[in-house]
Amino acid sequence: MPAARKDRPEPNASVLRIQPSDEQRPAGRLLGDELRFHRERLGYTLAEAAFVIRASTSKVSRLERGESPAKPRDVHDLARFYGLSREQQSQLEQLQAQAGNADVYARFADVTPHFLKRLIRLEGTAEKISVFDPRVVPGLLQTEAYARALVRLMEVDLPESEVDRVVALRMQRQVMLDRGVPMLAVIVTEEVLYRAYGSPDEMAQQLKYLLKATCTNRVNIRIVRKGAMTPPYPIFRLQFPDGDNQELAYVENIDGANYVTQKRQLDKYRKLMDNVRANAHDRAESTHVMKEALAHWEKAAAAERGRQ
Repeated sequence: MPAARKDRPEPNASVLRIQPSDEQRPAGRLLGDELRFHRERLGYTLAEAAFVIRASTSKVSRLERGESPAKPRDVHDLARFYGLSREQQSQLEQLQAQAGNADVYARFADVTPHFLKRLIRLEGTAEKISVFDPRVVPGLLQTEAYARALVRLMEVDLPESEVDRVVALRMQRQVMLDRGVPMLAVIVTEEVLYRAYGSPDEMAQQLKYLLKATCTNRVNIRIVRKGAMTPPYPIFRLQFPDGDNQELAYVENIDGANYVTQKRQLDKYRKLMDNVRANAHDRAESTHVMKEALAHWEKAAAAERGRQ
């Protein structure tokens, strides 16, 4: 018989908006990730979860990795066992419907204040993350000062304590890079390197961070040539090591993320990323372009100090 429910704090419920899709496996990964998160949060073992749904531990493990289809009864029983709220149970049911292709869902939007925690979990299990962003330095490579400037710009009415919380969460996303996983391929336009988010000195620190990151063997930063035609929106792709078609795409906003699971849309994102990469400098030239941007900001920082 499984142990009694552990006394652990329950996070606030997420708010998911479901729209139409036809891809099953990536949606199953999202459902499995949610189930694993609640099990681990409460301190239950795979064996205890398996007892609840009358299954083996290997089945629960496959379910949490999105490799086995989830039965509505199993999702319902696990949700009750984990003591989830009605809203949280509804979210699992929506993901289960998407994973089973019951209502032909295409994507869902996570607009909860906890959306960054979901991204951190998904990114932490990915084998490779590919990012193109024409607007800003991607969140996985932002310095704290750069991230703070962005949050303050987008959330002008947010109290400073909340700004600190959001920035701290964004910094947590970089912890996984210190563990050596995943591979990170980043493409940004040259204009991003000269777009000020913070003081000249803070921008110089941001460029130094990019140059340091690109010296590692797990981070590859490419800069798109000036004047090249690129999509006006960011592209994020996550690739996972376990099984075929284990891929997700998402579009991150300041307070949420849209997750794309439809195969046709995933193919579109993949082709767009290939086209952008074809218009980017090679690694050596990209490093040279970043060093030029660093020199620009260091010169601007020196001029600013001279005026003070």
